[in-house]
Amino acid sequence: MRKVEYFIGGCAAIVLLLAGCGKKESAENSGNLKSNMATKQVVNWSETEDLTTLDPSKLTQPIDITMVGNTNEGLFRLGKNHKLLPGIATKMSESSNGKVYTFNLRKNAKWSNGDPVTAHDFEYSWKRTINPKTASQYGYIFDGIKNANKIQVNKAKPSALGVKALGDHQLQVTLERPIPYFKLLMAFPLFFPQNQKAVEKYGKAYGTSASKMVYDGPFKMKGWTGTNEKWTLTANKNYWDKKHVYLEKINDQVVKDPSTMYNMYQGNQLDVATLSGTQVKNELNNKDMHLLKDSRIFYLEFNQRTRPSFKNKALRQAFSYAMDRQSFTKNVLADGSAPAQGFVTQGLANNPKTGEDFTKEAKQGNKGLEYNPTKAKAKYKQALKELNKKSLHLEVLCGDSTAAKHSAAYVQGQLEKILPNLKIDVSSVPLKSLIQRQTHHQFDFFVSNWGADYSDPYTFLQVLQSNNTFNEGGWTNKSYDKLVKKSASTDATDPQKRWQDMIDASRVIMSDQGVAPLYQATIPQMRKSKIKGIVYNSAGLSFNLKGMYVAK
Repeated sequence: MRKVEYFIGGCAAIVLLLAGCGKKESAENSGNLKSNMATKQVVNWSETEDLTTLDPSKLTQPIDITMVGNTNEGLFRLGKNHKLLPGIATKMSESSNGKVYTFNLRKNAKWSNGDPVTAHDFEYSWKRTINPKTASQYGYIFDGIKNANKIQVNKAKPSALGVKALGDHQLQVTLERPIPYFKLLMAFPLFFPQNQKAVEKYGKAYGTSASKMVYDGPFKMKGWTGTNEKWTLTANKNYWDKKHVYLEKINDQVVKDPSTMYNMYQGNQLDVATLSGTQVKNELNNKDMHLLKDSRIFYLEFNQRTRPSFKNKALRQAFSYAMDRQSFTKNVLADGSAPAQGFVTQGLANNPKTGEDFTKEAKQGNKGLEYNPTKAKAKYKQALKELNKKSLHLEVLCGDSTAAKHSAAYVQGQLEKILPNLKIDVSSVPLKSLIQRQTHHQFDFFVSNWGADYSDPYTFLQVLQSNNTFNEGGWTNKSYDKLVKKSASTDATDPQKRWQDMIDASRVIMSDQGVAPLYQATIPQMRKSKIKGIVYNSAGLSFNLKGMYVAK
C-alpha cells in the first residue's frame, strides 16, 4: 500500500503532516491583502554577518541559508510552526516501507533566466553536492539516501545516489532506511534544485556574486559583488506563485555594530534590526520588539586534531566548569539568550512516549554544565600535571561582529580569572577568514555555534560524529559514534529505542566534554509595526520572507 500526500491549490493538505491548511498562517495563504497594503512595498532589512555564497552546495552560514532560501525554492517551503507548504512539488507519494518517495512537480515553475525548473535540476543538484570534488561541508546531510555515505568516501560514484528524474516533472528518491525527518529536509536549501547550464556557464564563479546565479524562488538578488555589504532582493517575475509575493524589493545590508544598527532603526533607515544587551532591556515593553527563540547553541570547540593539549579531558572539563553561563547570558549578552542545558537545544523535540523535552531528559544526573570554580581549578591542576606543563598560553578565535568579540572577551576574562597560570589571547577575524581557519584547523579553540536544520535531535548529534566535516575540533568517541549510528540505522524505525540512543549520545558529549555548550540563542528583533507576513522558524530556514508586506 502506498500513502499519497497531495498539495491542493495554494494550500498544503499533506495527509501525514498537516491536518489541514492553517488559518491565515502567513501572507502567502491569507487571501487578498491588497486593501491593507501600503502603496510602496519596500522593506529595509539588516544582517549582522557577511554573506559568503549563494551556491546551494557550498552553504554553511545562517545568512547564506536565509538568502538562498528566499531567492530559490525546493520541493517544499517551510511555513509557520515548521509546517510544510507547497514549493515545486504538487504531489508526493511514499512507499509502504518508507524508503521510496515520488514527487510530481509543477509544470509552470521557471528559473529567472526563463528555463523551466525540472526534476533533472534536482537530480543534478543533489549529485553535485554529494560529489567529493565539490567539497561541500554539508554532504553528510544526505545520510540515509541510497549510497550517499559510500559516495562521500569515494566508494561509489555520485551517479549512484538514490535520486532520479523519472521525466521532466517527476522525481523519485530512494532511501536506505526510513528517515523520520526526511520531509523536513525537502524544505532545506541544501536540497534545492540547481540549473546545470548556469553552473557550467559560471564555473568557479558560480554563486560567488548575485550576477553569477539564477533563481527559482520568490526573489532575485541584485548588487552583491561577493565582497560588499549591501544588496537588494527584488520580486522574481518568473516565480510560479508571484501573485503571493507582495514586495517590490528588500534592501539588505550588513551592520556589525549593534549601536549603529539601533541608531539606524531609530532613524527609520532600517525597518528590521537585531539588537543586543542594554538595547533589549530598553525596548522590552515596545510592541515592535520580538524575542525569537532560536534552536541555535553556542559552544566552545576545542582543537583536538592539531592541538594535543585539548585531547586532555581534564583540561576541557576545567574550561567548562569555569564558565558562569547564568551570569554570561544575564549580564553580558542580556538579549534573552539562555544558559545551555546540553548540546541539543531546548524546545526542539519531545519524548515520543512521555512528551518530556529532549534536553531536560538528557541533562538528568549530568553535571557537565555547572559553574564550579573549585572543580575548574582542580581539573586544570590535574591537566597541567598530565600534560607535564606549568602553564598554558592559548588563543580563542572569533568573528569580527560585536557579539562575537564580546563572547570571546568574556571567555578570555573568565578563564584567566579562574584558572592560574593561563594566558588567553583573542584573535578576531572576518567571517570568511574565520571559516577558512576553522576548516583548516588553524585555531586552539573558538566560540562555535550550530543551528537546527530540522526539528529533530539528530541535526545536532550528527555534527559531532568523528567523520563529520563540521566537527572541526576533531573530538572522537567510539561510544558516541556507535549510539548516533544506531539511532539512524538499526533503531531508526523504533521511536523509543531511537530516542534512548540519542539521549545516551547526548550524555556522552557532556561526560567527556567533547565540546562545552555555553548558551542557547535568542534573536532580539525590532520590527516596524507596518512590516507583516514574516514567517519565522527556530529550525531550518529561519526567515521565510515570501509573504512579507508593508501595511498601511
